[in-house]
Amino acid sequence: MEHSVEAPGDRQAPATPIRVLLVDDHPIFRAGLRALLESQPDVRVIGEAGNGAEAIARANELRPDIILLDISMPDVDGLEALRRMQADHVPGRVLVLTMHAENEYLFQVLESGGYGYVLKQGVDTDLFTAIRTVAAGDIFLYPTATALLLSRYREQKRALDETADGSQPDGLSDREREVLSLTAQGYSSQEIGDQLALSAKTVETYRTRVMRKLNLRHRSDLVRYALRVGLLQPEES
Repeated sequence: MEHSVEAPGDRQAPATPIRVLLVDDHPIFRAGLRALLESQPDVRVIGEAGNGAEAIARANELRPDIILLDISMPDVDGLEALRRMQADHVPGRVLVLTMHAENEYLFQVLESGGYGYVLKQGVDTDLFTAIRTVAAGDIFLYPTATALLLSRYREQKRALDETADGSQPDGLSDREREVLSLTAQGYSSQEIGDQLALSAKTVETYRTRVMRKLNLRHRSDLVRYALRVGLLQPEES
């Protein structure tokens, strides 16, 4: 499921707009994208870059909220730039923009520290939602990507290694792991409660325990943790 936000027409311009750095090697595409973004009162384009190396330098200089990063670029491509940004703690949350098949780069983007991605052919319908979702600290996932994560989680859940006494290696109970997985996939407390026959308040209690046990702070941390320990992995081709 995609994270829900207000429609563009429902929002008033905030005191502090979302500051975006555009990174794409095609100047004409960047110009069109800038015009599209600047039609929104809560989004401000503060700079542009034409390749990954330039993107890193501009991000350090401008300190954007969001780095809208193309994957296919000469010299330093988007994925390599993303990895370098994470290693060097470059300011800004990265939202990848790509022409490639929807789930082709999903796991690489998330594992490299990105907050999701938008297909170029879906810019007019998905981009504003994605930017506002990432600006709020959440990961943007398409419905099919969420379904992929959930399907893989269910398949691998039984195959997780257990310690000799039957407890999970990370100290989480089965219920806590269920809440972890569903939270990482973007479900709200009420939606998780509906699936697990729990109240929303109980779900929030489980989530708090999970975050404390794993020393995590944000939903994006939960997604990356799930990927790192093998809860959510791409299907083998």
